[in-house]
Amino acid sequence: MSREQRTISNSLFVNLARIPFLLNDHDLARMAAEISDWSPLFLDVDPVHGTRFALYCEQHGLKFPSLKFILCSYEFTSVVHRRILARVFGVPVFNLYGSTETGHLLMENPDGEMKPVYETAFLEIVDPDARGIGALVVTTLTNNFMPLLRYRIGDLAQKVESAYGSDYIIHGRARDALKARDGRIVTTWQADQCFTGANGIAHYELRQEENGEVTLRFVPDTHPPSASDLQAVTSRLKSLLGFGIKTEAMSVLVPAASGKFRLTARFVQT
Repeated sequence: MSREQRTISNSLFVNLARIPFLLNDHDLARMAAEISDWSPLFLDVDPVHGTRFALYCEQHGLKFPSLKFILCSYEFTSVVHRRILARVFGVPVFNLYGSTETGHLLMENPDGEMKPVYETAFLEIVDPDARGIGALVVTTLTNNFMPLLRYRIGDLAQKVESAYGSDYIIHGRARDALKARDGRIVTTWQADQCFTGANGIAHYELRQEENGEVTLRFVPDTHPPSASDLQAVTSRLKSLLGFGIKTEAMSVLVPAASGKFRLTARFVQT
């Protein structure tokens, strides 16, 4: 599509590809040139696509002086994505959470807290476990054409109360939760915390087989993880899940049919 066709009002869509790891240098250079010419205040990115683009910019010394922040949406933003986006672009990275059906529901503030957008919807946590993690249920307040009443969005979440109001932790899709050896449900967010502080990983997929065995497939950063960094991640995952972790470096990881990447996935027998 031409640039004109990809321009809607004051937004320019620079990438329509499904698998960012397959983008060639010509496509990435065109994206960078369009962003430089547009001089945006922020980039709204799918975190996996944004990470692939960020690594290209880093390798070619590309900077965008107009940028004030990065907005991540559409799917779960890993700590590995956030680390690379902040490193390359040198601006704050914020997470925006919502869905096509409900609109924007949560927005990350500068303190890293996910705050509800009270004007859009009323949020509930249904059937929470002992940790307070349960199904996120949404009642919309502004959609007059298709109002939703206690709509199960499909994600697990946790409400955290403080003296300054309510914050939420989005734990990821319920169907993507893993199972620990002792039967505990391990959410995408919990697994992702095991990657905090680890260098060398740009994107990953944790897949659990029917017998509980877990394989970590990852796309390396510009410099792959050291043996100690990889060992630190797998040790944390083993402590969390109770299973050994096999690792495999990949040049490409593909999304699900929806176009979204699954950081965690558990085998389900049909």
